[in-house]
Amino acid sequence: MTVLPFQTAEQCAAAAPRVAAHLADGGLLAYPTETVYGLGSRATVRDVAALAQLKGRAEGKPFLLLVASRRMAEQHGLLFTAAADALADVFWPGPVTLILAGGRGLPDSLRGSEGGIAVRWTSHRGMAGLIAHVGEPLTSTSANRTGDPTAPGVGAIARVFGPAITAGRLLVLDGGALGNVPPSTVVDCTAPVPRLVREGAIPRGELQARVGRFAP
Repeated sequence: MTVLPFQTAEQCAAAAPRVAAHLADGGLLAYPTETVYGLGSRATVRDVAALAQLKGRAEGKPFLLLVASRRMAEQHGLLFTAAADALADVFWPGPVTLILAGGRGLPDSLRGSEGGIAVRWTSHRGMAGLIAHVGEPLTSTSANRTGDPTAPGVGAIARVFGPAITAGRLLVLDGGALGNVPPSTVVDCTAPVPRLVREGAIPRGELQARVGRFAP
């Protein structure tokens, strides 16, 4: 079973080249974020399909993207409305996911019913550094089978996804046990008026207090 330590700055830096090679070969990744453990892949048609199969995800329910900077999102043609601009300025990097229109060269399987792609600049320093090292966004979904509780650490991930780990398809980054943190707050910014899709780590009241009329 392949589990790489991923807690100190030195461990994160040491893991980056191995993770990049694994992803380039079509491998999948389990990793910590600022909220919960996630499963991810490169944002390609083949790799997203492999991730959906591992997760047991129903067709038509897309994954989000993690980026290491706003510039990375813009380089992929994702469009920021005035509301998205205000929310990103205040809450990125952090646990607010924005659904944005556009998205050049990204798989259609990442698009939701509104036509947008969900994206978050992660505030997990190790993951932000890793994504910057890889040079492209990573997909993200909670580390569990669809309908099951999210794994709080690598032990639970190994119990659920052991065969994929043993086969070398899934590489696990051990960021330690994560606390009972809600998932990211999700805001649809594909239209001029933003819409709250999921209230998570950042409550609606804080969104409104920090960005006023640009909040959902």
